[in-house]
Amino acid sequence: MAKVWLSGISALVLFAGIAWQLAPLQPGILALQLAYSPRAFAEVIHAWSADDLLRYRAHLPYDGLLLACYGSFGWLLVSRTALFAAQPAALRTLAMWLLPLAAAFDAAENAFHWWLTEVPRFGIAWAYAVAAACAAGKWLLLLAFVLAVLYALDTGEE
Repeated sequence: MAKVWLSGISALVLFAGIAWQLAPLQPGILALQLAYSPRAFAEVIHAWSADDLLRYRAHLPYDGLLLACYGSFGWLLVSRTALFAAQPAALRTLAMWLLPLAAAFDAAENAFHWWLTEVPRFGIAWAYAVAAACAAGKWLLLLAFVLAVLYALDTGEE
């Protein structure tokens, strides 16, 4: 149980620190994450100052720690606690993999964003689309995990 708490609290602390670090960016990072084209990506990047771009790039290693923590937390919460014990095996297995898969999408998104923010690469349109698809996939998997937890909480009380 200590590993569940440690991974969850670590994820929460890292998330809060990253949110605080990136709060000044306007437009926010969600706009960059979901920028499917070189033009949309450039509109965000060009709205930022050089210091803002450095701030964004500096957060990426910490985001790597965050995704490791939240991926571990999801796996451990489902596999090591009673929360999903009363759920069908298929739901437990699905729920167990949601946050680790979200973390994998997040890692791919980070790798693309590290590369795409280094120098302009506007001639490689597919890279922007893949990065945005990874971000969208991450957010959908995070939402699915929250819904699975809410479902488990609701059905576990009966």
